[in-house]
Amino acid sequence: MEKLLGRNVVLHILLGLFLLTLSEVESLGINYGQVGNNLPPPEKVLDLLRSLRVTKARIYDTNPQILTSFANSNVELIVTVENDMLASLMDPNQAFQWVYTHIRPYFPATRITGISVGNELFTGGDTTLMSYLVPAMVSIHAALARLGLDQFIKISTPSSLAVLQESFPPSAGCFRPELNAIMPQFLQFLAATKAPFWINAYPYFAYKDDPSNISLDYVLFNPNSGMIDQNTKLRYDNMLYAQVDAVIFAMYRMGYAGIEVGVSETGWPSRGDSSEIGATLENAAIYNRNLFRRQMENEGTPMRPKIKLEIYVFALFNEDLKPGLTSERNYGLFQPDGTMAYSVGLTSLSGSTSSATISLTSDSSQVKPRRSYESLLSITFLHLLVFRVLTRRHA
Repeated sequence: MEKLLGRNVVLHILLGLFLLTLSEVESLGINYGQVGNNLPPPEKVLDLLRSLRVTKARIYDTNPQILTSFANSNVELIVTVENDMLASLMDPNQAFQWVYTHIRPYFPATRITGISVGNELFTGGDTTLMSYLVPAMVSIHAALARLGLDQFIKISTPSSLAVLQESFPPSAGCFRPELNAIMPQFLQFLAATKAPFWINAYPYFAYKDDPSNISLDYVLFNPNSGMIDQNTKLRYDNMLYAQVDAVIFAMYRMGYAGIEVGVSETGWPSRGDSSEIGATLENAAIYNRNLFRRQMENEGTPMRPKIKLEIYVFALFNEDLKPGLTSERNYGLFQPDGTMAYSVGLTSLSGSTSSATISLTSDSSQVKPRRSYESLLSITFLHLLVFRVLTRRHA
């Protein structure tokens, strides 16, 4: 009996460690853009995500080929309503038809968990388009409810950090005054439907614009002295968490303290024009590697330390048809042929779906995963304690 119990407790320990690893990997999300003429087909992309054990992705449309290819996988998808669709989707009938055509045929086989209605509408300068947002969201939500899907699929919209009038220190966070009319309507919708406020946050832009006064280590998650918000006495050791907390304070000032904040985009370009200071292969690798480590730790921000911050990295591929500066075409973790643009601790062999791992080896530019070891020890101790109780009971 004692040998049997010993074998069982070993199996329980191994299972606990396995589940711990899964929960860490599942915290990673990646933006899957398609603005390129040399990208692999969706089924190959799915193989790549599987090989990396990434279980969350965001796309910028409702591409039927992607939705079909991702069926019966474990990848959760956030899909997007393009900006030019908002005017028609204010109409409840049009919204129902859109959901019935673009969502219902694929769900639940394809794990659609969110709908992004537009992208960065609050800072695009089009006040008419901005006015369409909340009515379109209400109509889409009503359509989901009619089909019994509203409890599974959340509706929100990603916003640029430029929605904030002030972001430093985080406790000074407040929205731009021209948004005072529409923002409460939007926040009320998020609160009523328990949907997150998505923010596109790029510390790279802040560093590029002011490299003399902003610490590179601070924006890259490297060890640094950090900063203390004198109003809250909270210490920040990286800019991304400070930006997220500034959004939390901005919502608080409008009377909404309980809405979740997620990062719908963040990343670092591996190449840039001569004017794009900091856009280097080394900095991109360090930023994303350290960000992944933080995600593996299921960290929250100083303002909400016990709430895991959900983050979607931008982007999966370098996309050669994106307009603008060189950096715009060089945010990808991967080249279109599936090879890595640079090492971030993720490794994948071409054509293999079982070769990828997430490296936890030490590096001077990385954050040490202390909490993972603490969780590991806690699980081991718990199972050993159970083993002792069982063996005493059968002694």
